[in-house]
Amino acid sequence: MIAVADWGRRPYPESLDAMRALVRSRRAGLVDDTLVLVEHPPVVTVGVQGDDGAAARTGLTVVAVERGGKATYHGPGQLVGYPIVDLERRGRDVRRFVRDVEEVVARGVAPFGIRAGHATGRPGVWVDGSRKIASVGIAVDHWVTFHGFALNVDLDLAPFARFRPCGFDGSVMTSIAREVGHPVALDAVRPHVVEAWNRVFGPRTDPVPLGAPAAGAAVPVP
Repeated sequence: MIAVADWGRRPYPESLDAMRALVRSRRAGLVDDTLVLVEHPPVVTVGVQGDDGAAARTGLTVVAVERGGKATYHGPGQLVGYPIVDLERRGRDVRRFVRDVEEVVARGVAPFGIRAGHATGRPGVWVDGSRKIASVGIAVDHWVTFHGFALNVDLDLAPFARFRPCGFDGSVMTSIAREVGHPVALDAVRPHVVEAWNRVFGPRTDPVPLGAPAAGAAVPVP
């Protein structure tokens, strides 16, 4: 069973602390599997594969984290999902879990007429194998997952040009708004992502309150 927690817009460091606390609560059996949805103010996060130092030159706040992958950008207009899921109950299959997360994103953008999915050798979710609409980076702590996906809904893509997101040129990044040619609100996307999550991972349980206890091997996405 998957709970859904909507944290609204929340600073990244605060969200990171809450996410790690939620992982501890999941390990202790105090909460169910939970999908956290959140939007962050501008920040660059750098995974365990690091970057070439360009992230620090963007002028944005840079936070090193334990997820797989390299550097990426979060900002207003991006829907970020943090799945806190116990893989003990799902066969400890991390690779399948990552593919399932990518499938959730692909299904979440489909109602907008966008065909997206996995591209061999390219982490994340891609449109036509050439335009990246979502980044995916997972970490696992005692078989409980955290970190997750960042779906570009309607955000300023310019910050991606200041570094090499996930090792790619920033020009590969796209968004739902860019693909459809008009503004798109996060509120219009969120229900489709939740529905996709429920279909891929199971029905939703009661939401986790914002103030609830809200962490690890990093999992690079092949």
